Amino acid sequence: ATGASARLLGLPSERALMGHGVSACATCDGFFFKGKDVVVVGGGDTAMEEATFLTKFASKVVLVHRRDAFRASKIMAQRPLDNPKIEVVWDSTITEILGEPATGVTGIRVQNVKTGEERVVPVQGYFSAIGHEPNTKIFRGKLAMNDVGYLEVKHPTTYTSVEGVFAAGDVADHIYRQAVSAAGEGCKSAIDVERWLAH
Repeated sequence: ATGASARLLGLPSERALMGHGVSACATCDGFFFKGKDVVVVGGGDTAMEEATFLTKFASKVVLVHRRDAFRASKIMAQRPLDNPKIEVVWDSTITEILGEPATGVTGIRVQNVKTGEERVVPVQGYFSAIGHEPNTKIFRGKLAMNDVGYLEVKHPTTYTSVEGVFAAGDVADHIYRQAVSAAGEGCKSAIDVERWLAH
């Protein structure tokens, strides 16, 4: 149950403001941004989901993508384009998140990758949606995993490819990534371990 870590841009301001307006989980923290303007960075299915979800709370969602087209699936990519509460900023990267831990996020500095032009976009929340990386490096070559590195289990159990080794939570779940589903998998794993030991 080593989990998975959200991928971040690696900005010093991203780390400094984590938990102070910076988040990697819209489902976890979206409610705290009710009536505020927020930004989501990313271009895959996760970013589309997070941006669309945040429109339930935020007054406006700015979706920043470094290319001129999303890499998300066609259906998922259309959702933010059809949503009047979402503004897409194409061909751009975020170079800095503005704000202080005491006061929170106040904006982002965005740079157009084609023109080099920079501008500040005022927002009160920042959501990183550029994917997750499972914490499985220590298991490489020892346990079966998919091409992205998530451990493979023999569903509906938590058995891995090695007898007596079980996996639970985000380390084996690239779909739901929620605390409640991870806790449920932990319970399943404990029962699997108990039964395995009994035999």
